[in-house]
Amino acid sequence: MEIDIYADVVCPWCWIGRRRLEQALASYDGEVTVRHRPFQLDPSPVPSPRPTLDALAEKFGGPERARQMAAQVAEVGASVGLTLDHERAIAANTFDAHRLIDWAEQRGRGGEMVEALHRAHFTDGVDISSRAALAGVAAGVGLDGDDARRFLDSDEGVTELRSELAAARQLGVTSVPTFVLAGKYAVTGAQEPATLLAALAEVEQRESATD
Repeated sequence: MEIDIYADVVCPWCWIGRRRLEQALASYDGEVTVRHRPFQLDPSPVPSPRPTLDALAEKFGGPERARQMAAQVAEVGASVGLTLDHERAIAANTFDAHRLIDWAEQRGRGGEMVEALHRAHFTDGVDISSRAALAGVAAGVGLDGDDARRFLDSDEGVTELRSELAAARQLGVTSVPTFVLAGKYAVTGAQEPATLLAALAEVEQRESATD
């Protein structure tokens, strides 16, 4: 079964959702191919590095509310072994990060790159809008950092990524994570592993009935 995950690397629930999917797949007997599909929570540029908490405060009603939200999601993240440190996280436009994921996917490291970018943003406080920083993340997963930087400084992948982002909108993806199973069944949100496992079983049954 093919599973397309529409996600953004600065979305904490996307990281949690991926980890819960991994837990579900550990109990699933079927063959699965997981693919990252890009989505940008906020495509607007970030003029200069700024703490994510500041951006959240502007969007959700002040610093106290932002810290409350960050603490809640950090607690959920910790329950699946993730460190979500919004005190360190830096707000970033993720267009180049998604380009880098596609570049890594062509080299067999797409999944590793997604995981590394989540960790860089939420745990290590890396500015993942910086091309130099992105090249460093690429090197950290065993790819050539200099090649990654040359790619990012070029126009390669720009048109393709814009097309992918447009395709997500045309499909009606408005929130992430969104999991699309077998190309036609959507599950939205960072669902519990049991819920995802049940969805996989149901889709498998439906697809078998149509064969």
